[in-house]
Amino acid sequence: MDTIVSGMRPTGRLHLGHLHGALKNWLRLQENYRCYFFVADWHALTTDYASPQGIKPSTIEMVMDWLSVGLDPDRSTIFRQSRVKEHAELHLLFSMITPVPWLERNPTYKDQLKELVEKDLSTYGFLGYPVLQAADITIYKANKVPVGSRSSAARRIDARDCAALQPDLPSHLPGA
Repeated sequence: MDTIVSGMRPTGRLHLGHLHGALKNWLRLQENYRCYFFVADWHALTTDYASPQGIKPSTIEMVMDWLSVGLDPDRSTIFRQSRVKEHAELHLLFSMITPVPWLERNPTYKDQLKELVEKDLSTYGFLGYPVLQAADITIYKANKVPVGSRSSAARRIDARDCAALQPDLPSHLPGA
């Protein structure tokens, strides 16, 4: 059975765009795939690190919204990213071998810098966002990732970094 992983950042109230852009798709996917849907709270820190106090209440509201539209914990694994420490471990390992110039050339990085001019995004967390995405994908050995074009950078990191790390992965991480 194919495995799907997808996350959503808890950065505020959900709106119709979330329902039509992601959640309706998630509802269909949970019928036919092994699904891991997660609250991407570490991803939220990449742009909201200066005022993280909204992440926890947004997390609770977001998961309640997921459940209210029919996401079923009996069919899908629903979890908070920060509660699975292997996300951080694998992100750290991937970040050790991902070239900074490659991250700086990432089109999503450049676009977001232009769009979010009101925020200070001069952090590794923001630059390394696709590295964390690659860890999210790799941990669950996902072969399908139902997200937008931003995932393509993470998928390229995923394939290259997994191959480079394979012989040295700690035994408790997938693929070891």
